[in-house]
Amino acid sequence: QVQLVESGGGLVQPGGSLRLSCVVSGSIVSIYTLGWYRQAPGKQRELVARITSGGSTNYADSVRGRFTISRDNGKNTMFLQMNSLKPEDTAVYYCNTSPVFMTWGTGTQVTVSS
Repeated sequence: QVQLVESGGGLVQPGGSLRLSCVVSGSIVSIYTLGWYRQAPGKQRELVARITSGGSTNYADSVRGRFTISRDNGKNTMFLQMNSLKPEDTAVYYCNTSPVFMTWGTGTQVTVSS
């Protein structure tokens, strides 16, 4: 059974940084394109960054230059380094394949507030 487990969220002041982690168990993910998604209250879930099996990356305009996605295929793990955080980055962050075909995990809450 495939399981996605996100961690690393928290409360941070504007301008601060966080590093999110996503561990995938039950499947070898090295061949898949993976993505980080987020869902803010009252809004639809959106893709903010994705990384191919070869390491090519894409970012949403809203996070480009501030967020960095990476992966460690040997550990079935993906990361999202988030710098210069803004209040509008507040959301629950999820990982999944891109396009989505795994069951969503519970996500990790990121709150940016002073």
